[in-house]
Amino acid sequence: MTSYHKWRGSHVFTKSVWLLLLSCCALPQIGYANERPKVCLALSGGGARGAAHIGILKRLEELKIPVDCIAGTSMGSIVGGLYASGKTADEIEKALGAMDWEYIFNDDPARQDLPLRRKQEERLYLIDARPGVTDKGELKFPTGAIQGQKFSLVLRELTLPVSTITDFDKLPIPFRAIATDIGDGSEVIIAKGDLATAMRASMAVPGAFAAVQQDNHLLVDGGLTNNLPVDVVRSMGADIVIAVDISSPYMPADQVTDMFAITAQMTSIMTRTNAERQIASLHQQDILIVPALGDIGSGDFDKTNDAVKIGYKSAVQVNKKLEALSLSESAYNNMLMSRNHPEKSEPVINFIRIKNNANADDQIIAKRINQAIGKPLDREVLEQDIGAVYGLGLFQSVSYDVIEEDGKKGLEVDAKAKSWGPNYMQFGVELSSSVQKDDSYNLALSYQRTDINSLGGELRGGVQFGNEPKIGAEWFQPFDMQGLYFWQTGASYGSYDVGIYDDEGNHLAIYQVTEAKLDAALGREFPRYGDLRIGYRYRTGDGELSTGTPGWDSFNYDTAQLYTRFSVDRLDNLNFHTSGWFSLVEYAKADPSWGSDSQFDQAMASAAIYKTVYGGHVLGLAGTAMTTIDGTAPIQDLYRFGGFLNLSGYTENSLSGQQAGVISGIYYHQFKIIPLLSWYLGTTIEYGGVWESKNDFGSNPELAGSVFLGANTPLGPVYLGYGYGESNNNTIFFYLGRPLFY
Repeated sequence: MTSYHKWRGSHVFTKSVWLLLLSCCALPQIGYANERPKVCLALSGGGARGAAHIGILKRLEELKIPVDCIAGTSMGSIVGGLYASGKTADEIEKALGAMDWEYIFNDDPARQDLPLRRKQEERLYLIDARPGVTDKGELKFPTGAIQGQKFSLVLRELTLPVSTITDFDKLPIPFRAIATDIGDGSEVIIAKGDLATAMRASMAVPGAFAAVQQDNHLLVDGGLTNNLPVDVVRSMGADIVIAVDISSPYMPADQVTDMFAITAQMTSIMTRTNAERQIASLHQQDILIVPALGDIGSGDFDKTNDAVKIGYKSAVQVNKKLEALSLSESAYNNMLMSRNHPEKSEPVINFIRIKNNANADDQIIAKRINQAIGKPLDREVLEQDIGAVYGLGLFQSVSYDVIEEDGKKGLEVDAKAKSWGPNYMQFGVELSSSVQKDDSYNLALSYQRTDINSLGGELRGGVQFGNEPKIGAEWFQPFDMQGLYFWQTGASYGSYDVGIYDDEGNHLAIYQVTEAKLDAALGREFPRYGDLRIGYRYRTGDGELSTGTPGWDSFNYDTAQLYTRFSVDRLDNLNFHTSGWFSLVEYAKADPSWGSDSQFDQAMASAAIYKTVYGGHVLGLAGTAMTTIDGTAPIQDLYRFGGFLNLSGYTENSLSGQQAGVISGIYYHQFKIIPLLSWYLGTTIEYGGVWESKNDFGSNPELAGSVFLGANTPLGPVYLGYGYGESNNNTIFFYLGRPLFY
């Protein structure tokens, strides 16, 4: 013990002399020796501004300056964690430069990969936001607007070579991530666990990103408590701290003009205040670098290349101080070789484990993971499978990790149930208007209960108020763990108007139809494409004359049909498609033996394809054909055209017949006239009509079309346009939402 203390005292004395010399002047290169000071990085948070850290790392590598430990906050933890995992500055720059940040910050999986049920839910005019609801009727919300599903997968992929290292001191460079416990406001220094999760927690900006649960802590962005962790690297044994402050400066008072600016300024005040305390603690031998990032904001991820260059330039400006820390080439290479070098080859997966706290059976997840046992990890397939599990809509996050047990590596898939589920509320609004005073509105409230059993069954109920009041409920129940076979049944009761028009499109009468409906079907899903179903549909109701010339008879009806339907949906976006295709074919037969008061057969086919060409110009081709094959369909079962995209010059549903068909050419282009919404300017050409006889189908079709301005809004799609048709049928129309509830 005595000899140890003597050596320790000698070591401290030697290091102190070295630091004294360093503080006095810039020294020539110093060879690698045990007595050299420990150089560590403290990297601050600042969102996209954090790309400047990469430029500084590039300069440190050029100068052959050793980095012995790193602590990072928020974006500083991302760059610092990747560097600590063994990646070079160039590799980090390449990885960040290749990221599609808009895609990463959108949790939704690619629409084409969703189950058809989720795609069909989008066709309801309900608003996308789905707060949870407690048993007491209180609303519950996610802990952040972005759950970070894709962002976490990116971090997982980048840190996969060190995924089995749970002690951050054993990384190629010892590392700490700084987070904040939102429960008590304390600083949390993450030194153990999963590196990707630690980085993700450190960058969980409150309100924007969902908080991360780790042990007994609910963690958010570390910038709230320690945005420039100088003291943390000091506690790791740093003799010299290179502190990089890229936090956003205060805005002048005249720029703090709205609630968004005030929120940003409040964040800056919190982060700058604790960063200034850390800067004040720097010693004479420490080096502070503050890149002149100017107007690059924390959200300007499209300017990361600029930030890298500015970071590099800022390091060059303190070259004299940095050069004193340089090692000789041989000493630097020896230092690099002495580090722990993680394997870069894909690990061989010997087992798969599922972690799942939802009610759904583990096999629902396992059946969708196609990783082969005894084969190297196939990340491309795995991430597609993870997207399929997440697309079920049951989970807040679905992540994976490579773990090691008994010397064998395996895959662990961790699915966390939504903290605000499984009971959800949705609201909806649908408005339409035209110059012909053909106005309507509907408001909706829907309740959904997911995960009702181990197979992932769901219940949905809702009520609609407005021109078409309605109440309805449905039950969707898969039969197997893969969800390939299912049963769906629903019932609704409501009323709607049916207009009667003459051949010139003039309004003759309006019937108010009150109807009860029952629908039950068995189906087979084809994952990521569509489904085939066979079902029974029963409708009973009556029609009372609402407006029109007296003498129109009231009526009642019972329509019972057996039907089969095959549908495929590969569109990339429901409202404004840029690629993909859609098709639907249905055959329905009404017969008295099934409870119908009339006998008729009907068939319909619809298809559409869209493609983006030449810099964002979208072209589409769509067609629909509907025919009464046998018998005569009663008034409530006639096919109806008229309205936007269905012979746009005519008012909504003003054409009706036993046969109907239309083919449409569609063009639109996206542009932004205000920053918050994506707008589309487009036009359509439509050719079709309605007919009574099969023999007349396609004869004397009408030419119609439209020009329109559309946008995606938080309430749903909005369209404003002008529709034109033959025989002087012209209209100006407005739509908000999708006119479909149940």
